[in-house]
Amino acid sequence: MTAITDNSIPVTPRAMRDEMIVFAIMAVLLAIVPLTGIYPFFVMQALCFALVACAFNLLIGYGGLLSFGHAMFLGTAGYVSAHALKVWGLSPELGILAGIAAAAALGVVTGFVSIRRQVIYFSMITLALSQLLYFIYLQTPFTHGEDGIQGIPQGHLFGIFDLSKSTTLYYVVLAGFLAGFLLIYRTINSPFGEVLKAIRENEPRAISLGYKTDQYKLLAYILSGTLAGFAGSLKVFVAQNASLTDVHWSMSGEIVLMTLVGGLGTVFGPVVGAFVIIAMQQYLAGFGQWVTVIQGVIFVACVLTFRRGLIGEIAHYFRISL
Repeated sequence: MTAITDNSIPVTPRAMRDEMIVFAIMAVLLAIVPLTGIYPFFVMQALCFALVACAFNLLIGYGGLLSFGHAMFLGTAGYVSAHALKVWGLSPELGILAGIAAAAALGVVTGFVSIRRQVIYFSMITLALSQLLYFIYLQTPFTHGEDGIQGIPQGHLFGIFDLSKSTTLYYVVLAGFLAGFLLIYRTINSPFGEVLKAIRENEPRAISLGYKTDQYKLLAYILSGTLAGFAGSLKVFVAQNASLTDVHWSMSGEIVLMTLVGGLGTVFGPVVGAFVIIAMQQYLAGFGQWVTVIQGVIFVACVLTFRRGLIGEIAHYFRISL
């Protein structure tokens, strides 16, 4: 069985040092964004999708499981958080927790259904489950169908931080992204992460060593879906709406695209890929439907010229861990 990606650099103290240095630079650059005059909505939206892409990368890049249904976690958490905030009147932190819990529960249910299938069959089942939820949400009254849930109150986080202020909201989203990113980083560099990599490289060998691979894959699937749900809950505060767009199969495709453009199996690749794709959507919006065509051309170009993704190629050229 061949590896899904050859981007991985052996985990050494030097590799971890390089990654921590890059993480510190990334955190500083993101922290000073409000001082630069860059449109904050664009960066907040990119941070939310970067977290989803990182969660997806945990599943495919390190577990070898290609999901075509990660949008269901993003959209489900968004709907639950939006409903909890607007209808139930919960505080922002409880609304976020409600969305995370919904995504985790969905991960448990869909994971038990799909995780025992292999390769393309697993991918097709996740796609089918995602589309099933899409049509359920289209008909369910609490989602308001094609109109979605609009005008979601932002409120005060912990009764202190006023999320209606763009700068405050930005730093809350940034803190959420960094926390999720560090959790993923800790996971892939833990004994659990090493077992996941072993399963990705050669599952029969991992089974012969006594590992219950289905359990490891299920835990990775649930964790990935939960973190994607966390991003969906944060996105509700940025966009102030929850819509069917976040549950549609095309959103799952965009998540795959972000990960592949940035670099599959790299730590920082999904972040860069998310910013590239969201930047194209933001700054090429004037081209209308041609944005999709342009994205397709860029994706083909990346596949042909940057087989490892943008960050993957940089890491491979300089022989550093990114």
